[in-house]
This record gives sequence, C-alpha cells and structure tokens, in this order.
Amino acid sequence: MFSRLFVGLVCAVGIAGSGGVASGKDKIKIGLAGPFSGFAASFGEQLWQGGQLAVKHINAKGGINGHKIELIKADDACEPKQAVAVANKLTVKDKVAAVVGHFCSSSTMPASTVYAENNVLMITPASTNPKVTTRGLQTVFRTCGRDDQQGVVAANFITQRLKAKRIAIVHDKDTYGQGFADEVRINLRKAKLKEVLYEGLTRGEKDFSALVTKIKSVKADTVFFGGVHSEAGPLVRQMRQQGLKAHFVSGDGIVSDEMVVTAGGSKFVKGVYMTFARDPREQPAGKKIVAEYRKMGFEPEGYTLYTYAAVQAVAAAMAATLGKNSRPNGMKMAKWLKSNKVNTVMGSRTWDKNGDLTTIDYVVYKWTFESKNKKYRELRRNEL
Repeated sequence: MFSRLFVGLVCAVGIAGSGGVASGKDKIKIGLAGPFSGFAASFGEQLWQGGQLAVKHINAKGGINGHKIELIKADDACEPKQAVAVANKLTVKDKVAAVVGHFCSSSTMPASTVYAENNVLMITPASTNPKVTTRGLQTVFRTCGRDDQQGVVAANFITQRLKAKRIAIVHDKDTYGQGFADEVRINLRKAKLKEVLYEGLTRGEKDFSALVTKIKSVKADTVFFGGVHSEAGPLVRQMRQQGLKAHFVSGDGIVSDEMVVTAGGSKFVKGVYMTFARDPREQPAGKKIVAEYRKMGFEPEGYTLYTYAAVQAVAAAMAATLGKNSRPNGMKMAKWLKSNKVNTVMGSRTWDKNGDLTTIDYVVYKWTFESKNKKYRELRRNEL
C-alpha cells in the first residue's frame, strides 16, 4: 500500500465536470453542513469559523490545483429530515465536490447515505456515534473520535477518580446523547457499577425539577448526562438550586461557552467535568492559527479546529487524486485518505479502513474559569 506524507496542497493540474471546474477561473465547491439555527447553533458557528479560515488560507496559497474553493453553507438545524434535504441540495443542485459536516450524529448518518450514493466525500468534524463509520460507507470520514472511545474514559473517571457508588445516568434520547450515555453505562457495568437511575429527558425541556427530585430520591452521588448544553445547563443549575451536590459529568456536547449561558452563569458550571479529546488549541501545529482567531475576536474552542482540519484533509485528498480534465471522485479521495498522512492544524492525521482516526486521546476536563480564554482545562493527575 502506497503511503506518503502530503505536504503541499497545490498541484499544477486542472479539473472539470460535476462538482469540479472547467477552467482556471472556476471554483471548487465544498459544502459545509451543520446546525446554523436551533439549539446547537453555537456549534454550527464553530464549524463555520473553522471552515471559513481554512478555505481563506488554502485560497491564499493558490487553492486546490490552482482553483479557488467556494464554501457553501448548509443549515440542517440538527434535524435528520432537514439534513437529508440539505444533502440532496448540496449534491444535486450545488454539485459540491465534497462535504465537511454534519454536527449531530442523528443528522450525519442519513445525510451520509446521500453523499455515499452520489460518490461525494464527507468528513464530519464532530459526529461521534460509532455507527457513523461502521455502516460500510467508504466515502465517510471524521476528524473527531467516537463515543465508544470517550465512553471508556468517562466510565473510568467516574469509577476510579470520583469513586462513585451511586450513579444516575440521564440522556436526551438523541442518537448522540443516548448513544454516548449507553456507552458509559456499558463500561460502568464492566466495572461492576450499576446505575441507580437511567432516565431520558425531552430535548427542549427547561423544567427539570421532577427529574432532580428523582435523582435526589435515589441518593445519587454522581450524575452523568448524555446530551448537549441546551439541556445540560438548566439541569445542572436546577440540581444546585435544589441543593444537590452530586458530581456532574458529561461529554463533548457541552464544549461551548453556551454551556455557561444555558446554565445561567459560571457559578453553576464551575466544577462540572466533561470528556473531550486533548485541546487542539494546545497543539504546536495550530498555535499561529489560534492566535489569528483570537486576533479576530473569536475563541476557537470545541470543534473549530476539527473543522479546519477536515477542510485540510478534503483539500489534500482532492489535490492528490485529480488528474487533468478529471472530475472529483469521492472513492478515489477516500482511498487516498486511507493510505496517506495529512498535516493538519491539529497535527499529522491518518485514517483506518472505516474512516476513523487511527489515534485519538480522550481526556477529562473541568470547568474552572481560570482566565478569559481558559474557562475549562484538562484535569491534572490526581486532581478533582
């Protein structure tokens, strides 16, 4: 199997056809799909900021094979039916060469089927449900990890560091939220810790007083929540207001400043734990990019740099596989990505046969509010 380190993104060849370009003046269309409205819009903003700056930098260096990239924004609102409509529009009407997105796993899975059927490469920077990449769709990739990976880390933290005895598991019934909660549940049971409560809430709810009362009644010392900040914030606030001091643990769905907003202030979020991969803002490869974002007045938290890296991966695969007068080919790009390394803002990345990263390091973070740009940080060894 041929393998090499892809360093440059610009090659002296042209492309033509559907999703491609006909002349040096034409642009390559890449879709960026995510929730730009609705409960997860703050994550959509992370994706958009990541994609925009990556495209700006690639275009400044000549684009892909001499052709500039046009980034097409597509709002799925984290709704599966809308995601399918978005996927059809991007592939049929816009004739994109590739797609970066979506965010919610429940949107990514049905949309990815559309892309695969149309031989369009898709790289999600944020969908962590394992099924995204285990359904045999060869053109589906991600630049993030999987819930079965972070589920192990969360369960180990709960049992070994928090030494929980009575765990309540709450989820939002969504593909991501419940899926992640179930992975934690599986790993807790492997450690001989059975939950005292397993409960689903309805996304969009704001009054969790009855749920908090139930959590208190089972005397939970730790609450694990599978979901996003829109429900996690109000839940942890109402727990604290009702005097429930149990540890609150969640995952990458609350890696956003909006967690503080939905909770009603930092006093309710301080001390909350969450699992996420090692902060890409700390990677040497991304230092200059992070500084540029901050100069722009935007903090590249959460999935911003994951999206930047996804655009880099798309551009690298496209530049390497397009011959003169050829069309973008999702299968060719996918095959290339599974055989090559790509230098990204997050460091060097490689993918396995399923389109998953070959290495990902999930760790535990704590909301500490130590500085303006450091509201949460990786938990230190032996620290709680």
